[in-house]
Amino acid sequence: MWRRIRSPILFPAASKKLELLKFSLLLLFIQCFLFVLFVAFGAYSLRADASSPGNSITPVFGGFNHARFNIVARFQPMFQDIHVMVFIGFGFLMVFLKRYGYSSLGFNYLLAALSLQWSILCQGFFELNDDYKIEIGMTSLYRADIATATVLISMGAVLGRVSHIQLIVMSILEIAAYSVNYVLNEKYFKAVDVGGSILVHTFGAYFGLSVSYILGRQQKCLYVDFDLSVNLHKPTYTSNILAMIGTLFLWVYWPSFNSIDLENDRAHRAVINTYLALAASCVIAFAASQLSSKEHTFNMVHVQNSTLAGGVAIGACAHLMVQPFGALLIGMIAGFLSVYGYNTVSFFLKRRLAIEDTCGVHNLHGIPGAFGGITAILLAYIATEQQYGKTLYQVYQARASPEISPNTEYIVLETGDGRTASQQAGYQTLLLVVTILMATVSGLISGFIVSLRWWGDASPETFYEDSVFWELPSEQQDVQDHPPPTWKLKEKLYNNSNVNMSVVCM
Repeated sequence: MWRRIRSPILFPAASKKLELLKFSLLLLFIQCFLFVLFVAFGAYSLRADASSPGNSITPVFGGFNHARFNIVARFQPMFQDIHVMVFIGFGFLMVFLKRYGYSSLGFNYLLAALSLQWSILCQGFFELNDDYKIEIGMTSLYRADIATATVLISMGAVLGRVSHIQLIVMSILEIAAYSVNYVLNEKYFKAVDVGGSILVHTFGAYFGLSVSYILGRQQKCLYVDFDLSVNLHKPTYTSNILAMIGTLFLWVYWPSFNSIDLENDRAHRAVINTYLALAASCVIAFAASQLSSKEHTFNMVHVQNSTLAGGVAIGACAHLMVQPFGALLIGMIAGFLSVYGYNTVSFFLKRRLAIEDTCGVHNLHGIPGAFGGITAILLAYIATEQQYGKTLYQVYQARASPEISPNTEYIVLETGDGRTASQQAGYQTLLLVVTILMATVSGLISGFIVSLRWWGDASPETFYEDSVFWELPSEQQDVQDHPPPTWKLKEKLYNNSNVNMSVVCM
């Protein structure tokens, strides 16, 4: 006779209260743990510390010249833009699922709030001061937001098919891996990627796809004949309109994302180039969407995502001398590649590699991010002092001479490694390759950890369903009158009554 397995994976409804209690306790533990780490290592930066002499003595006697170097006034507007992108842009971009709007927005909110705290610590551990403290200032905050964007990109790959606990575990592991990759570039590769085409978008996309691959294999092992006839993974007219809110917020604020870490002419170029690349990718995405349709109509998925591809692709070279027409060209190619990815590459990943990509992050972040990385390689190879003047050694600091000294003729330059243009291009290539490998390997490892049964992963009957995690309004409950998706367990009957079931992967 068949024996029932008491597992929250197979029978989530029977243990829903236990799972939710486990999640609450886990969140409490994580937040308390972060609190302890901030007590042990957290400290204000010098410009935020009231006890710092620089904040109480005039510049004549060695204090900070706040009128000239007002850090808050400089960073706050762009930092707030990135904050809006993280919490509103990414959140609303993922509400296209018809019955997963609460989870898309709510889990985005939760993961972002958790990840930015963990990001400050993870990145700060590599920059401890002489007192073994992490100095927290405006730079720490906006870089934590940028790291958090990486987590939200990966979340899009597995959205709707994982439990809330699994998302938390995935975000903790990813921030740690991202921080290691970021520091590798800062200290050793010294490649240019101011807008995160490689470090943020490419890393987030391939990390998420790797986690999705592992989770998909596990779910394929446990369930067969999973019928998604109710199309819960499809959007509705209203949910698509709400998702466009996220698209528009991201599109409008993207220049701040690509320029916040820059100054002077570099920041000016980054804003111009991002602006033009986004505009071009928007137009091409509309055109490619209509041309690729048999009925020659627009596809809202392309409009929501591919119109943003220019901002992703230009990130690695936003501050470079690509010229206005070059920024337009990069945006045009990125928009086309993104639409092509949705029409072709997504089906290949799903059918050949069994990788489910709920939000199409590979097409919005992975492909345009890698394209941006390749563009940055070519631009590094042809960069000359004739193009940039002495600012070449600010754009590519590693190309500055190890013996250079401050001068009054041009600008104050910092010493570098004396690299040639071809050497810098080589390190740009190394960053792209290492990032993809780091994202893939760490994603696979994280996928194995996240798929452990202790975390209570979701079963197909709970996919893309808010009702599993949220208290819904009564009218919404009345609308949800469709039967749950049907699924079968792979079972093998053993004569030995001590063996309940064997699960065999196909």
